[in-house]
Amino acid sequence: MNSQTLKENGFTDFIPLKNLPFTSLPYNKSSIIVIADPTVTNKPASGILYIGKSKRPVKRIFGGYIAGYGGKTAKKIHDLLFNENFIEKVAISWMLSDDLKTAQKNLLEDFKKTHGEYPKWNTKKVQTKPKPASKIVKAPPTRKPSKRSAKPA
Repeated sequence: MNSQTLKENGFTDFIPLKNLPFTSLPYNKSSIIVIADPTVTNKPASGILYIGKSKRPVKRIFGGYIAGYGGKTAKKIHDLLFNENFIEKVAISWMLSDDLKTAQKNLLEDFKKTHGEYPKWNTKKVQTKPKPASKIVKAPPTRKPSKRSAKPA
């Protein structure tokens, strides 16, 4: 399975994510979403980076992946898109589905059979560039004079 064979399974043509028009997505229709890097489709590795599901694809893609709102997965994909500059490379496709869990599970298992592992972004931990840590300088604690030393002799 790769990004070219998905069309045979009912997926739309891939659209670059950075140019994705809001009106092209199915609104409030359960969909399976695939994010791929189309530059690797002719190589032995698959261009598919992520296979996901959503009951509201517009909200998931624009609110989660692009704006960074939502759960761990949406934030992880947002970080990869913008911190790793994948927004310039990736494209997105989708397929309507009445049974999201089963459809996603089947696609992931087919992918694993073909490639020996799940897509890179479907794994639990994805290596991203660490965000630069901001240094917080703490002031040394101030000591109040004790009552004994404060009394005059």
